[in-house]
Amino acid sequence: MSLPFRQVNVFSPAPAGGNPVAVVHDADGLTDDQMAAFARWTNLSETTFLLTPTDAGRDGGADYRVRIWTPGGELPFAGHPTLGTAHAWLEAGGEPAGQGVVQECGVGLVRLRRTAVGDGHRLAFAGPPLIRSGDVGDADLAQIARSLRIDVSDVVRSAWVDNGPGWVAVQLRDAAAVLALEPDLVAMGDLKLGVVGEYGGVGHGEGADRAGLRGAGEDEPVVEVRAFVPSIGVGEDPVTGSLNAGLGQWLAGDVLPSSYVASQGTALGRAGRVHVEKLPDGEVWVGGDTVTTVVGQVTF
Repeated sequence: MSLPFRQVNVFSPAPAGGNPVAVVHDADGLTDDQMAAFARWTNLSETTFLLTPTDAGRDGGADYRVRIWTPGGELPFAGHPTLGTAHAWLEAGGEPAGQGVVQECGVGLVRLRRTAVGDGHRLAFAGPPLIRSGDVGDADLAQIARSLRIDVSDVVRSAWVDNGPGWVAVQLRDAAAVLALEPDLVAMGDLKLGVVGEYGGVGHGEGADRAGLRGAGEDEPVVEVRAFVPSIGVGEDPVTGSLNAGLGQWLAGDVLPSSYVASQGTALGRAGRVHVEKLPDGEVWVGGDTVTTVVGQVTF
C-alpha cells in the first residue's frame, strides 16, 4: 500500500526551524500496528494520519479526522501536529465546510482559523478545555525539582495545565534559568513537564542575548518555554502547541499579556515562535507558521 505523505515544519517559516510533523494522507486502511510502527520509524515527536471524519455532514462537524502518534504511543491531542496536519490537508486540496477548519481527534472537535500574514496565512487552533488544572502537590513538585536539578524554592509558581497529553508546568524566575536547565530525564519518570520563564521586558535582558533573540520584530518573545516528555520517547520536544495552549490558559491576561509570543526550541538549536492569544471570554488561540519540507509517497 502506497499513500501520499508530507512532512511539515511548524512554528517557523524556515525549513530547518520549528518542529516537524510527518503526515500520512488517506490512512483509513492502516491498522494501529502500522501507524505505531511508522511513528517509531520517523522518530519525530509526532506523526499523524489523516482519516475520514466520523461526524462529517453534521452541523459544525469535522472536515477530517486525525490520529496522532509519538514513538511511544498515541495521543488524544497535540498542538504542532494539529497545525501541521491542517496545513497538509489544505495543501492537498482540502476545502473546509465552514469559515474555519474543524479537526476531529481524541479530545473531540478542534477549531482552526487562518489569519493573513504578509503574502500568506498563519494557522492557529483553539486550545481545548483543560481536563486537569489547579495546584501541584508537594510530592509532584519535589519530583519536578529533582528532575530539573533545581531547588523547590526556584519554582515561582506551578499548575496542572493538562489539555490531553498530561502537562504539568512550572514557572522559573526568568528565561535564562529555563535555558540553563540540564534535566535528569530518568528522575522525571512519567511526568510531561513544561517549564516557562519570562524575558526581562519583552524579549530583552541577558537571557535574550544568550538565545540570540534580540531584534526579532513582531516575533520577539516574551517567554522561553521548554517541554520534557521522556515517557513517550521524546526527551525534549522542540516546540509544543498543546503545552503553550495550557500555559496561555494558566498565565495569559494575568501573569503574562493576553497576547504574546513564546520562544521554544532555543536549547535544541531551533527558532520556534508560538503566537498565543487569550480572548476576553477565556478562549486561547495558539498559532504559528507552517511550511512543507517533504512531499512524496510512503509504502506500508
